[in-house]
Amino acid sequence: MATTTFEDLEVWKRGCQLAVDVCVATHDSRNYGLKDQMQRSAISIPSNIAEGAERDSDGDFIRFLRISKGSCGELRTQLYINERVQKALGQDPINGSREMIKETREISAMLQGLIRSIDSRRPKNL
Repeated sequence: MATTTFEDLEVWKRGCQLAVDVCVATHDSRNYGLKDQMQRSAISIPSNIAEGAERDSDGDFIRFLRISKGSCGELRTQLYINERVQKALGQDPINGSREMIKETREISAMLQGLIRSIDSRRPKNL
């Protein structure tokens, strides 16, 4: 049986694509603070999956998956804020905003499933 790497994880692949989508969608934004936060949160999602997978313990992996899940929530919040800012300015939201919000929900659920899966194979204290 082949060893699974983080590059094999569907959640990592989708996280990378989401980060690309966010970076492209916000590329021309002049709201530099929000743009920077959105890009950092998006990039943090797959980065923390990768970092945790490269650690030597399930406990560390779970910790980094939780950090990734937190970044997913941050990004979803920032997407909502961006929509409200754009609306208040009489402008359209960034391209693909609703799809990215949906994707953050799905990635978050995938991360929670992976956390549960890894946690279930860990020895429990008696």
